[in-house]
Amino acid sequence: MENLLGTIFDLDGTLLDSMGIWRQIDIDFLAKRGIPMTPDYTEAITPLDSRSAAEYTIRRYGFSDTPEMLMAEWTGMCRDAYHNTVPLKPGAGDLVKRLYSRGVKIAAATALAEELFLPALRRLGIAECFSAFACCNETVRGKGFPDVYLLAADRLGLLPDSCAVFEDILAGVRSAKSGGFTVCGVFDESSGQDWPLIRAEADFAFRDFSQAKTSGIWRFL
Repeated sequence: MENLLGTIFDLDGTLLDSMGIWRQIDIDFLAKRGIPMTPDYTEAITPLDSRSAAEYTIRRYGFSDTPEMLMAEWTGMCRDAYHNTVPLKPGAGDLVKRLYSRGVKIAAATALAEELFLPALRRLGIAECFSAFACCNETVRGKGFPDVYLLAADRLGLLPDSCAVFEDILAGVRSAKSGGFTVCGVFDESSGQDWPLIRAEADFAFRDFSQAKTSGIWRFL
């Protein structure tokens, strides 16, 4: 990567310190139905967009709900948090503003609904730094494939080899790599069990954005 022209950020667990909220939502959602939350359920739905996660949940537990009903329930459970309390990961805002000031194009590639992430980014003062957004529900395949990152790059008007993707989950790291992107792995406790593999497979990796300054990626930022 000789010239970094664009950056593509995952939101949950990468820019936004929000994965704990989703874990609690999973616990509360299943508990209302008398079902304990298990780690394999979280692992299964993490790389999915909201519709695919709803469809998987219905198949797994035999619910009579429609995907739309589950999606609406989940959105309602977390709307207040995204609108009012979800914070940025440490150092994330400074990095985004640095990139913006240097003329690097910025996009988000996310499984979040726009009604959740846009209010959060506006409240946190970085929404204006983004030139494009790509959501997993706009692609046929989820984050196990590079589609959403390719869509984000296309909306920036850039090729993958001129963009860096920042991701906190192993499936995202692998799929972005397969799409031809430079990939930066960002630590999040929710995917901590995969951190050794993320570190090994990403081009760069750091536990928080302050460590990016000592990473090889910094010379491109």
